[in-house]
Amino acid sequence: MDRLDAMTAFAAVAETGSLTEAGRRLGLPLPTISRRISELEAHLGTRLLIRSTRKTVLTDAGTAYLAAARRILEEIREAERDVTGAAGSPRGDLLVTAPVAFGRLHLLPIVTDFLAAYPEIDVRLVLSDRNARLIDDQIDAAVRIGALPDSTLVAVRLGHVRRVVCGSPAYFAAHGMPRSLEDLSRLPAVSFEALEPGLSWNFTFAGSRGPRSVPIRSRLSVSTAEAAIDAAIAGAGVTRVLSYQAEQAIASGDLVVVLAEFEPEPIPVTLLHAGQEPLPRKLRAWLDFVAPHLTARLAGLSPAPRDR
Repeated sequence: MDRLDAMTAFAAVAETGSLTEAGRRLGLPLPTISRRISELEAHLGTRLLIRSTRKTVLTDAGTAYLAAARRILEEIREAERDVTGAAGSPRGDLLVTAPVAFGRLHLLPIVTDFLAAYPEIDVRLVLSDRNARLIDDQIDAAVRIGALPDSTLVAVRLGHVRRVVCGSPAYFAAHGMPRSLEDLSRLPAVSFEALEPGLSWNFTFAGSRGPRSVPIRSRLSVSTAEAAIDAAIAGAGVTRVLSYQAEQAIASGDLVVVLAEFEPEPIPVTLLHAGQEPLPRKLRAWLDFVAPHLTARLAGLSPAPRDR
């Protein structure tokens, strides 16, 4: 068995979902594809694919092996291009993820510029507020907002975002501008469950050693930042969201930030990747391009005045 040929056949089957389609892609007859998969499974001593008359799906072992096989095949292709002098521009497919609103507002414009700069790289951008597992889900890179658990992943710090309390000018004209956290407790609020569930918000006080909880009078609880912002603009109450989520509403004057001096510590934003060596050229191009652009965008979200 030629292991690289078997890996290539396996990756093609996994990506097309069919032995027949894999054979068409590779220009090989169906029996050859089937034999290579069987030989690979026998060599590994485990089943990689579950085959039926309708479709072919990966087993858990197959999912793990596919990630390794793709990495090995990509490294071989890059090594061959380097040796033959045909390296040229980076090429291939990239799968990247980011939170929904942040990805749409800040990462997507950078992705379009990246595609123009690297015409031989295709990007699949998955926007989700669920933190996917990079290795298990075969993700090349991810933007994360929040503290990171200890792991073997490589994290590039890009900047930070703030948790801002804001409301509409008309709302504050009717209810008064809060000057203290006691004032805030008396105002109707729109709570964004994903950021801070419950009936209190954490703030930082001058001289305190950690955050302190302040009760809020939540009259409306919503599950997305967009809904919280829309409700606040409509005058349903004050709300608290991440600074980039309300950036457009604040810039247009639809929302006004209050009590900035009590904001808790900023939340870090990082760019993650698995850190395999050698780093694929397509991923290295992505990191070198995206990191400084996102850092500049985050720096452009002006920090709040702080009096601690």
